[in-house]
Amino acid sequence: MRRGFLYLVAIMDWHTRKVLSWRISNTLEADFCVEALTEAIHKFGPPEIMNTDQGSQFTSFAWTDQLRRSGVRISMDGKGRFLDNIFIERLWRTLKYECVCLHAWETGSETKAAIRKWMTFYNHQRPHSALGGKPPVPAYWQRNDINQPDQQLQPVA
Repeated sequence: MRRGFLYLVAIMDWHTRKVLSWRISNTLEADFCVEALTEAIHKFGPPEIMNTDQGSQFTSFAWTDQLRRSGVRISMDGKGRFLDNIFIERLWRTLKYECVCLHAWETGSETKAAIRKWMTFYNHQRPHSALGGKPPVPAYWQRNDINQPDQQLQPVA
């Protein structure tokens, strides 16, 4: 946006780089982060471990309580451990250079719509060298079909 700030959170599968859910907010309160986490757990099940930095949203009671109630182990990077979040940091860099820096949206609604479109492209079409040139969605479902043959998985639109 030309004026003001918006904050973005994404829940990502580390192995396939698939963005499971995301939210945008004009405040740094934990609510929008917890909403993204809740959606990801509801649609895809709880992860074994959730890794975050030590931002106030991720140390809040609402965030940590949601993880504990879901049986998820919490991993928070220590100070100066930026490489622990390398995958999500790479997502932010890619989003910035492929989408955000190319536009000057006027409203939060315009920004959200453009980011939604880019996230769909990222998950369904953008090739990743770490995935043999596949986008994250096919890699995610292929991995889950192989690792959990008895579980019936359905893609979420």
